[in-house]
Amino acid sequence: MATQIAAGNWKMNLDLGQGRELAQTLASRFIAETTGSKEVIIAPSFPLLATISPIVATNPHIHLAAQNMHQADKGAFTGEVSAEMLKSVGCTHVILGHSERRQIFGEDNALLAEKVDQALKYGLKVIYCIGETLEQREAGETLAVNASQLSEGTFHLSADQYKELIVAYEPVWAIGTGKTASPEQAQEVHAAIRKQLADKYGQATADQTSILYGGSVKPGNASELFSQADIDGGLVGGASLKAEDFISIIQALG
Repeated sequence: MATQIAAGNWKMNLDLGQGRELAQTLASRFIAETTGSKEVIIAPSFPLLATISPIVATNPHIHLAAQNMHQADKGAFTGEVSAEMLKSVGCTHVILGHSERRQIFGEDNALLAEKVDQALKYGLKVIYCIGETLEQREAGETLAVNASQLSEGTFHLSADQYKELIVAYEPVWAIGTGKTASPEQAQEVHAAIRKQLADKYGQATADQTSILYGGSVKPGNASELFSQADIDGGLVGGASLKAEDFISIIQALG
């Protein structure tokens, strides 16, 4: 059974004070009795990580993620951060392959495979993102695009290593647009991902892998999305920046 997860990707939003306040609210609102098997992950921008880390540490059900990382151990890579640096400030997870990294910064599956390896080498769990553009969906390429992004970026891993991965399906056309894939559209892709994992690694690994939906998840649509058989939670953007909205989404988890 896959863990139910609400992950908040803050992107390039919130200053230090705002981020601290949001993290404190989340940490104080959730204890074991109210979360059950649910997990919450928050991904602040790099400058906020060290300050927010001790706040997150007060709640065992909330985990700290970075939004990206470099594939090398260290070196002359101005503006980049390493997996070791992220571990040193308390990160347990890292988001890799987000569509904004793919679309804006040109990250491809081969590079992401290197980043996945680097994250696992340093004990970071990976939220690995896949998703099609509107043009690809309209061309009937949705399942093929997602299958190639998943296989080329992660299928070099062993089944044991795959236990450290969370897959996030984020249709590019639904990110930050206010548009959301219908529950049926999202479920179709999630079911295909689960089958692809089962074909590669076996049904047990597929069933244990959390597959999140991302793309304008809001309090108003979270319950219906999360009620689908193969949707194990959400990777949330804008709605994760407001405590009450994100709390409502967490409460919608199965």
